[in-house]
Amino acid sequence: MKKISKLAFGASLVALVATPSFATELVGAVQFDEEHAFTKALREFERVASECSGGSLTFDLHLNSELGLEKDYFENMSQGIAIDYAIVSPSHMSTFSQKAPLMDMPFLFRDLDHWNAVMEQDALAPLALDVLEQADVRLIGYAGGGTRNLIVNKPVTNMEELEGLPMRVMGAPIQTRIFEAIKAAPSVIAYDEVYNAIQTGVIDAAENEAAGIEQMKFYEVGPDIALTKHAITVRPIAFSNATFERLTPEEQECVLEAGKAGGKLGREVESGQDSEKLNAMEEAGLLTTHEFTERDKLLELAQPVKQAYAEELGATDVLESIEAVQ
Repeated sequence: MKKISKLAFGASLVALVATPSFATELVGAVQFDEEHAFTKALREFERVASECSGGSLTFDLHLNSELGLEKDYFENMSQGIAIDYAIVSPSHMSTFSQKAPLMDMPFLFRDLDHWNAVMEQDALAPLALDVLEQADVRLIGYAGGGTRNLIVNKPVTNMEELEGLPMRVMGAPIQTRIFEAIKAAPSVIAYDEVYNAIQTGVIDAAENEAAGIEQMKFYEVGPDIALTKHAITVRPIAFSNATFERLTPEEQECVLEAGKAGGKLGREVESGQDSEKLNAMEEAGLLTTHEFTERDKLLELAQPVKQAYAEELGATDVLESIEAVQ
């Protein structure tokens, strides 16, 4: 009979105690690689949730659009299939919740300090509740923090050069309305088709933050960046409510705690890296930034559209609350 050493037996016993007998594996998805701020935010969510749950929650995160794009992630989470957690742009929630894109509306935030205060004070809670009611998806944390500018195949520095500019926008109607109001010519194109659309002349421009420009190499087809600073991104960490309701109360608390932690790290990473990435790409000769000299005009043209949109959605109070945050 083969003898088992006391040391080996002790190690086996520790392993059994440390590993819950009925762990729940959660499947996540992200469009980017390990270095992207979104992935770092989700890794922090996983770390905190795993530690909090004592290992009863385990994670399988699929990178680089392996499970599709953000729109697909959200639809799957809404149906309670395939994907349990992901970072999703509010624009991709608009099919379910008309109010959701308000949190990502261009010209919504005064500056980074205002944006961060809105996240910390949970001023977006009424919009998250609407997403939960309409899509059965929970917004458990808020990442983002990239400042979005125009990516163009020629210099654009003023209203005259902006007028009639064919450009890609995200799918939410407010995106189209805002860019029409500031005199551009927006059209909705899938994110993974933007590079080819600029390259082939279907459009002349798109809009994104520095991390997206770097990851997708948009500078190869749109090397002139117009610093419109029209949005500071809000990128919620979304979690399937069908999955959430299957968890124990203790695990649910861990998911909510971890969502806030992941979002906070994501905001710190992306807002900190944004200007650094843009400057590094410019210093490397990959792109050229151009100050937009009539930004005050952009704000003026956008304001009535923002107010009208919020009124249509019955969310005027939410817009006013966001604008009132100090």
